[in-house]
Amino acid sequence: MVRNKDSSAIVAVTDIGRTRAFYTDALGLELLREDDSLLSFRTGNTILVVYRSDLAGTNRANAVVWGVREELEVIAATLRNKGVSFEHYPGMDYADGIHSSGDFKMVWFKDPDGNILHLNNL
Repeated sequence: MVRNKDSSAIVAVTDIGRTRAFYTDALGLELLREDDSLLSFRTGNTILVVYRSDLAGTNRANAVVWGVREELEVIAATLRNKGVSFEHYPGMDYADGIHSSGDFKMVWFKDPDGNILHLNNL
């Protein structure tokens, strides 16, 4: 039924203006649409929708994941230089904001509302 259909992520936030700045300035996403309660960004071949909600930031799991392959370290360094703080989860090797488990590398950080964003080298 939807197996061959594109999907997109949708993330709840409390402040559209603050979110616009973070997602365009820190993450470098292209803003496609904006109104008082919704933003749409291009991210690769998909769309990331951000909407205003009082429940923003209550998710304790990944909200958005990007597979950035060999660019992981460069993107992590760029984010760090823009003031993005990385999460540190115990149980994995951790250096310069990057977790590793064998050849698998991962970075987690939060948007201004606490939504967990994730990069990996897949």
